Amino acid sequence: MALDILIIDDEDDIRDLIAGILEDEGYETRQAHDADSGLNEIARRRPSLVFLDIWMQGSRLDGLQLLDVFQTHHPDMPVVMISGHGNVETAVSAIRRGAYDYIEKPFKIDRLLLITQRAMESARLKTEVADLRERSTNKIVDMAGTSPALQQVKAIIEKSAPTNSRIFISGASGTGKGLCARLIHQKSPRAEAPFVEINCSLYSPDEVQVVLFGRETREKTGTLRIEVGALERAHGGTLYLSEVATLPIPAQAVLLRTLVENKFNRVGGAVAVPIDVRIISSSSQNVAQLIEEGRFRSDLFHRLSIVPLHVSPLKERREDVPPLVEVFIEQICRMHNLRSLSVGEDAVAVLQAQDWPGNARQLRNSIERLLILVKDQAPPDGIITAALLPSDIGEVLPTVGDTDASAHLMSLPLREAREVFERQYLLAQIERFGGNISKTAEFVGMERSALHRKIKSLGL
Repeated sequence: MALDILIIDDEDDIRDLIAGILEDEGYETRQAHDADSGLNEIARRRPSLVFLDIWMQGSRLDGLQLLDVFQTHHPDMPVVMISGHGNVETAVSAIRRGAYDYIEKPFKIDRLLLITQRAMESARLKTEVADLRERSTNKIVDMAGTSPALQQVKAIIEKSAPTNSRIFISGASGTGKGLCARLIHQKSPRAEAPFVEINCSLYSPDEVQVVLFGRETREKTGTLRIEVGALERAHGGTLYLSEVATLPIPAQAVLLRTLVENKFNRVGGAVAVPIDVRIISSSSQNVAQLIEEGRFRSDLFHRLSIVPLHVSPLKERREDVPPLVEVFIEQICRMHNLRSLSVGEDAVAVLQAQDWPGNARQLRNSIERLLILVKDQAPPDGIITAALLPSDIGEVLPTVGDTDASAHLMSLPLREAREVFERQYLLAQIERFGGNISKTAEFVGMERSALHRKIKSLGL
């Protein structure tokens, strides 16, 4: 999608000239002739960048007054002032009031394009910094759940976070390894320093070393051009290497040397860069098998896993589903500005009975889809029942006949139908409570010994 640039100037020729130059470079442009038409365009869709004339004849607001409006309502929207001959001092004053830069008439095409590129890059970097700050502040929620497995994870995080020990997090995809890493950083003495996350599986073998260590190149003019890598950006803070087991062997060797020496060379660089970085890494693969196959270095693994941390799949801690659902509903309703809803006990039981192969990530996606689907026909009491669940979530009970998919409960005599229902019901409840007979008996309202007899009589 082309980046959207708004040009506000009272002269048609100037607007057309700027628009033509930018459109030739692939940008999308819009035009406005005064303050009110400019504000209308911004109300229709906020642009990525604004070129704004300082003096506009017949306009309710001049450029500086309109800039003040932008700074109040859109402070992160970059604005470049268009300065006529003799009012450069005014343009400089505009920069002090929040404008990104200015350009003089008559325009030099190279300067116009350079300012445009720099303004766009500045806005992008501000967005990335804000995102990193958001994810690294106290707004990060704790891990939701009460299962013994999750309590063990929380205990390890509490004990290890205040140290500088490297932590290796194992677990299936979607279990919350990234959240663990952020919580460790948040609870550490490095919490105010950068938290940099790199998913090693997203980069080719040629790219990943540059992403991690940066690069130095010498341009034809002799100028040294430096690209800063993730390790350098994380200096003083934490670097989280997600899916570290996918690193190619050459990158593993360089990373190992960096861990030993606490310094590294950028790709193509001759001078070592000293760093102070805590490394947290994770993998959803069987690292022991990768080591045995020679695809991951055992010496690197031992240096990364001073403190091992394993996050169990959601199907092994089904009691964590209800609190997770509550957290996800609160997050999703706030994100999409939806009416706050809750999930009824019957729907929660269905959700607990699912295996969730994609773990917490799949559960969150399903909750988000559910809330969006019911937003226009939300129940008056605000409670989502099992009947409102999508069919792919609701169909958790076994069919009447494992070999005859066409069999229907209504086609059976009462005694047989009751037996089928009891078998299905108890199977689902036992699965829901992870095989815990005591919890199942308490929920279904039976004595533990009576439930054992019923299970035996049904052949479960």
